[in-house]
Amino acid sequence: MNKPASSSPRPLADLLRKTLGDAFAKQGFASVELVTRWAEIVGPEVAAHSQPEKIKWPRGLRPRDACEPGTLWLRVEGPAAVEIQHLSGVIAQRVNQFFGWQAVADVRLRQAPLARPRPRPSPPMPDPAVTARIAAALGEIKDEKLRDALARLGAMIKET
Repeated sequence: MNKPASSSPRPLADLLRKTLGDAFAKQGFASVELVTRWAEIVGPEVAAHSQPEKIKWPRGLRPRDACEPGTLWLRVEGPAAVEIQHLSGVIAQRVNQFFGWQAVADVRLRQAPLARPRPRPSPPMPDPAVTARIAAALGEIKDEKLRDALARLGAMIKET
């Protein structure tokens, strides 16, 4: 009887890459990174008021088969639409620079609310008495910041 090959844990991104890649390809995106790294590509000011929706390729071509640049459709918040329209040339240039080829020739806007992720609540601070007791038990650590950080970590672990 043969033993099954051992499998090691793999990052979730590796497991979902093909599925997400196919889903993004249906929206015309040549790369998932256009959505996931949008703020890095266009800058935080533009990214705060816009999100890429899709890339429409000429004559229904797929991103891999396109020999002509496509049209990037952005979802923009109403008040920022005029400013982003004025920056459309710069946005197209930055997207093309990111891809390394002339992927986008035009930028079109659709005014709609942005889908924003919910902010994560900050974790509660540990009990100061527990933190002080753990800091005293740590022994001789010369770096005061390190000692305080370890004490807070210990108190957080102890509370859970």
